[in-house]
Amino acid sequence: MARKVKRKKSKTRILLSFLLMVVIAVFACKYIITSVAQHLFEKYVEDRTTSVPSLEIGHDSAVAISPDRLNSPHAILIRLKDHTILMQKNSEEKIYPASLTKMMTTIVVIENLPDLKEEIKLSNSTFQGLYQADASMAGFQPGEQVRAIDLLYGAMLPSGAECCIGLADQIAVSEQNFVKLMNQKAADLGMDNTHFENATGLHNVNHYTTVKDLAILLSYAMQNDTFREIFTSSRHSTQPTNKHPGGITFYNTMFEDLNHQNITGGEMLGGKTGYTDEAGLCLASLAKVGKQEYILISAGAEGNHKSEQYNITDALAVYNSIRKE
Repeated sequence: MARKVKRKKSKTRILLSFLLMVVIAVFACKYIITSVAQHLFEKYVEDRTTSVPSLEIGHDSAVAISPDRLNSPHAILIRLKDHTILMQKNSEEKIYPASLTKMMTTIVVIENLPDLKEEIKLSNSTFQGLYQADASMAGFQPGEQVRAIDLLYGAMLPSGAECCIGLADQIAVSEQNFVKLMNQKAADLGMDNTHFENATGLHNVNHYTTVKDLAILLSYAMQNDTFREIFTSSRHSTQPTNKHPGGITFYNTMFEDLNHQNITGGEMLGGKTGYTDEAGLCLASLAKVGKQEYILISAGAEGNHKSEQYNITDALAVYNSIRKE
């Protein structure tokens, strides 16, 4: 009888030991898997993360022109390679960004839509209120099925508002939800004096930024190959759609406004124009002068689409005044 009891105790000990080993093994595996997964995730994030630019004030001697000579009341010039501020004029005062807003819309779409070849159907609601607000349009129609990448070109080159709304709805169901992503991105980039109310840049008193914040945004976005390709394109032809069998060809409004003018010893590589009555003439541009690339953001110049384009005049004057490196 005593032997049977001992055998039962022995079997119980063995069973408990076995169960304990199983539990330890499970926790060990879980720890290893979690650690590996965390490591892979961190590596994935590290590989995909684009550095957030920190702007530093440089030497004014790099630019010959005085900011007071500019038509634009707000301006900032950045050397792209090291994010050095070479010139600024009221760069931290509040402005209305008009269609320069679409730079944020574009980079948020690129970072949140995995397949830019995905087709998006533009509904009737996409166009609601845009014609009444006299918004810039790319030329798409309700019911049209368009690739996301073509909508991005439509948003940036001819400044199509319907493209912005269609993309916003696809990613976040509504423009209102998409704007939350825009404001979160602004916060992540340290754009502390910026708040967005829409994805198009239509005027709203609570939709504001500064040229310095926009310089941070563009410096960041230029690190993305897709954004750079769009921003520096002078034209783009879409693929055929159900409404436009021959596609649509877009032209960059900045290159049209340049009217074949350019920089001595340099080149205007790309840009985005903007205008509302409240914002004035605005421009975000990229240029190469000598061996260096520069970003210039200007806002608030007097005029309109029918007047002289003082935002373009300012850009040419500033880039031509840079001492070549």
